[in-house]
Amino acid sequence: MILEDERVVCLKLTEERIGELLKTAEQWKREDEQWIVRKYRFPSFLKAVEFVQRVAAIAEAHNHHPMIVIEYKAVTLRLSTWSEGGLTEIDFVCARAFDETYKAMKEV
Repeated sequence: MILEDERVVCLKLTEERIGELLKTAEQWKREDEQWIVRKYRFPSFLKAVEFVQRVAAIAEAHNHHPMIVIEYKAVTLRLSTWSEGGLTEIDFVCARAFDETYKAMKEV
């Protein structure tokens, strides 16, 4: 990431860097070379929707929005940086934030 006039510019990652980051991205899988994807499971539909609301707040704060699919008690998130045509650091920053939110919800 590069700061440019108070905005973050994300550059497409190298294959080597993507491999390094995937090792630390718990349960995230690479898909079609340009996405990282993870499915989260919940005890109820309402908990899944609550998670999506929290994801939306994180996405807004980072100005980086995932594809979201709700399937009853499961939520699938897909991340990529369209402007760069693939994965950037911000995809992995958001993935970590979503994982932290999921862990916090499970502890309640």
